Amino acid sequence: MSETLDDLRRHIIETPMQRANLCSNPIEQFAQWWQQAEAAAQPQPQAMSLATADTAGRVSSRLVLLRAFDTRGFVFFSGYETKKGRDMAVNAQVALLFPWLLLQRQVRVEGTAVQLSAAESWQYFLTRSRASQVGAWLTQTDGVVSSRALLKSKWAEMMHRFQQGEIPLPTAWGGYRVQPQYLEFWQGHDDDLPDRFAYTRQADSSWVVARLLP
Repeated sequence: MSETLDDLRRHIIETPMQRANLCSNPIEQFAQWWQQAEAAAQPQPQAMSLATADTAGRVSSRLVLLRAFDTRGFVFFSGYETKKGRDMAVNAQVALLFPWLLLQRQVRVEGTAVQLSAAESWQYFLTRSRASQVGAWLTQTDGVVSSRALLKSKWAEMMHRFQQGEIPLPTAWGGYRVQPQYLEFWQGHDDDLPDRFAYTRQADSSWVVARLLP
């Protein structure tokens, strides 16, 4: 590991968070932390935990990959008929967690998951490799498969089916945008007294920032 990376990580961990230094908009603050995570070689900064709940209140979580973010929210892609897709169809309130442990940081997001338009999903689908496009056809649902051999057989069938021409967008696969209502930034320090700031969206779409107890 280079001395430059060591120094950068140490500087981040040792620098206390101050309200005066935070951005007024949480997406801008997230962008700053995202850039620092990339600069510090945080492994897979785009990996985030997605928590959903069904109508009975049973919560489940899994890792998904952040594909884009802006002032409108955080974008990821999934099969609509998977467990998470079925949950979001009946309860659009979700939570995200970015665990940037190398920097002793985490970011929590709470908001509403909204499906992207077919045009938006298609635009992203075109950026995927051909193998990943075929993979999307296999991940539209949580169907049971009896063996890995059968899974590989289904994969081979799909590859043969789409061996020529443009691969169409799967009918039950696409993107979601989590429109944030609450974001929380947590910074750990070696003195065991972390900093924690929350952004809460107001009715007029402005944000209130508050320091929280650890």
